[in-house]
Amino acid sequence: MTRADPGPGVEPVGGRRPDLVGSADRAARAAAQAAGVDLRLLERVDQMVAAADLLGGLWGLAGSEPLAPELLRAFAMTGNYVGGAFAGEDLVGVAVAFHSMLDYAELHSHIAGVQAGLISRSIGFALKQHQRAWALERGIGVIEWTFDPLVARNAAFNIGKLGADVERYLPDFYGRMDDAINVGHPSDRLLVRWRLDAPAVVAAAVGRRRPVDWAQASAFVAVPPDIESLRRSDPARARQWRQRVLAGLAPALAEGARVVGFDPQRGYALSAVPEPSTEAGRRSRRGPAVAPIPSPNDKDVLI
Repeated sequence: MTRADPGPGVEPVGGRRPDLVGSADRAARAAAQAAGVDLRLLERVDQMVAAADLLGGLWGLAGSEPLAPELLRAFAMTGNYVGGAFAGEDLVGVAVAFHSMLDYAELHSHIAGVQAGLISRSIGFALKQHQRAWALERGIGVIEWTFDPLVARNAAFNIGKLGADVERYLPDFYGRMDDAINVGHPSDRLLVRWRLDAPAVVAAAVGRRRPVDWAQASAFVAVPPDIESLRRSDPARARQWRQRVLAGLAPALAEGARVVGFDPQRGYALSAVPEPSTEAGRRSRRGPAVAPIPSPNDKDVLI
């Protein structure tokens, strides 16, 4: 696994912690070894072409790509993160992030994908740990990205396996999308922030998943176990799920509830909405569109 220095034109911002950089690098190397891949920054044109082809295949865009090779090349040249996972000489995973703040304090991770059939090898986890180590080496403390709130495996990965925090619900964030995954459905997304020095993130880097905070959970918003299959088999039902999750998550998050975990059977665990500080605020507040739970042992999935 390569560990690149910040490179020309990219100066680390304040707050760089050598101890955290070292532990993140070790965690990334361990994740790569466990996944059986070599993690490298992509630099050559042929690597950019391979990355674009891999992403195009994953998103079902024959003859097109979510990111063109020339754009990937430009990202890498200007000090952004373009990383790849290799099995031998074969590129099997890609992750791309660009600087989202003028002071280089944060990254926006725009896209990541792993070759079909290799999901179970935790290559995506290894790529994210490589991305985290790369960011910390440059004094970057936060990486953010979006994901479809209906995709249960991504929710479990982002919240549980990586320890990221849900920030906002973004209805139809990208507008119409014509790729094989999203065509015909609204592009709702959850924005998550990965605070790279947070205790949950540091623990997750060495394999300690972030559990549901049962003491804080007051409601759950369920999601279907496999929305991707449901979109193909029953698009109308998939759209109903979209509306239910939108109604459950968006108002609660807007009013101050927090996602305090993700449970594969129950879905998103929400904290209670904070009480407004004024009487006027209490009168105007709408209740969250989710039901309270009596205890963490209740097996009913609520929405």
